[in-house]
Amino acid sequence: MKIRSLGLLLVTILVAFSLAGCGCFMQAQKGEAPPPKPPEVTKMAPSEGKQEVPMPPAAPPVVPPAAAAVPGLNNIYFDFDRYSIRPGDAEILKKNLDWFKGNANTKVRIEGNCDERGTVEYNLALGQKRADAARNYLTGLGVDGKGLDTISYGKERPVCTEHNEGCWAQNRRDAFVPIK
Repeated sequence: MKIRSLGLLLVTILVAFSLAGCGCFMQAQKGEAPPPKPPEVTKMAPSEGKQEVPMPPAAPPVVPPAAAAVPGLNNIYFDFDRYSIRPGDAEILKKNLDWFKGNANTKVRIEGNCDERGTVEYNLALGQKRADAARNYLTGLGVDGKGLDTISYGKERPVCTEHNEGCWAQNRRDAFVPIK
């Protein structure tokens, strides 16, 4: 009986260690998708006299569209790994105040967004802090907080998909979307 239990324990430990070392398993735990497979190459028989022809790459994943721009409501942007309102963006929020005064009965959703760096969970939390920071700033200016909803999209709704600082800076934003 002891030998059978010991064998079962060893098999369980072996399976646990093999799964823990697998990058796919860790990505699944984080809620991230694995990177796409490289394009396949189709080879022809040499007697046909044709060269290798690469298969076209798969279509890029569909990204939910970012909210359309609303005249009078401008996005604000954030520094990397920060959620504090910068002085220039405070001025943008003050300019947005005119829109809020003219549309006092319209609810607005503040959408917090991040760049692609960091885990899904981290970016969702950071995006929420960014949306909350804008909401708090606007309520401090006199906007009715009951008309402001916040949501975080983390890194799921980029406006730019290149992998460089200029593009990442565009994705670290709060967008203001009227809700009907």
